[in-house]
Amino acid sequence: MVSLPFRPRHPVVPVIRMTGMITASGSPLGRSLNLAGVAGALERAFSVKRAPAVAILINSPGGSPVQSALIGQRIRDLSEDKGKPVLAFVEDVAASGGYWIAAAADEIYADRVSIIGSIGVVTAGFGFTGLIDKLGVERRVHTAGEKKVILDPFRPEREEDVGKLDAVLADMHTVFKDQIRARRGDRLTADEADLFTGEFWLGARALDLGLIDGIGHLRGVLRHKFGDKVRPRLIGGRRPWWQKTGIGSALPGPGIGAGPLGQGLAEGLVEALETRAAWGRFGL
Repeated sequence: MVSLPFRPRHPVVPVIRMTGMITASGSPLGRSLNLAGVAGALERAFSVKRAPAVAILINSPGGSPVQSALIGQRIRDLSEDKGKPVLAFVEDVAASGGYWIAAAADEIYADRVSIIGSIGVVTAGFGFTGLIDKLGVERRVHTAGEKKVILDPFRPEREEDVGKLDAVLADMHTVFKDQIRARRGDRLTADEADLFTGEFWLGARALDLGLIDGIGHLRGVLRHKFGDKVRPRLIGGRRPWWQKTGIGSALPGPGIGAGPLGQGLAEGLVEALETRAAWGRFGL
């Protein structure tokens, strides 16, 4: 029997791509990001026994603070359970909730012109009081609880309602800031008064501020850390059946057709506008 020479295995680093707006529930016609959509891929990535680390590719302008926190916490839990460090790589943008997720990594890398930061909280909506007056529409709402219709877009905005909203946003902002302090710690080199305003920066400046750990791309950084023979392995999530068949892409627009495959024309258009606005803030 001829003995074969021992051939060492090349290190494999699982890679998970996280792209899109962070939303409470996925859209069948658009790309969105939430825990339900990435949980399976995270579990599979951290289950690769010989992997020296797990890499995450991030491209997100933010979105739901709850889903951002859930994804970030799941990353930390798996990292600690499996004893594997996490490396985050920012593509175009990791802003707001996107940066929250990036901060769950042990190290963050970005391109020089990636957009980083936006450590703040925002909410937006529309007021329709003038519109329904012009249309001659009478709105009828009946509640049990005087605060049940706070910030109703069909009623004039009230100062006390805005004050309540401001307090909620401030509390959310405090949680966001605490998370960044806990994850980045002494690596933050700028005053918090400058970092936590909701402002965002290009990658080169974000490095100076301590928001990221280096300028670099996935393959180059992995080769530097684990050798030229390292093999990134993309771990994909399970796609809904309508995306596998191409039905979603064949529809004429977001949410057109209020059936089981659509969200309704109005809802889909609003979602598309909000998504476009979120990316548009960063020139994307």
